[in-house]
Amino acid sequence: MALEGDSTALRLCLERIAPTRKDAPVNFNLPPIGSAEDASEAAQAVLQAVSDGEVTPLEGATVMGLVDQYRRVLETTDYERRLKALEAQK
Repeated sequence: MALEGDSTALRLCLERIAPTRKDAPVNFNLPPIGSAEDASEAAQAVLQAVSDGEVTPLEGATVMGLVDQYRRVLETTDYERRLKALEAQK
């Protein structure tokens, strides 16, 4: 139908191929995160932004998830560095 010129069918096909974006960028200040401890400060900043109405609770939860994932990366990197240092002592 879309190939025959049916504009509704064409629109439906395009929505399937390239769906509209459902999220939007979030803009508020976060402190730099260089360690797992810094992630705690970032989490506080997210909670403050939600309580101040700068971001919605859903946006805050999304950012909090990103902060937590980054914290895990930092912890894993730190564990790896420590393990290499211990192995080098042997």
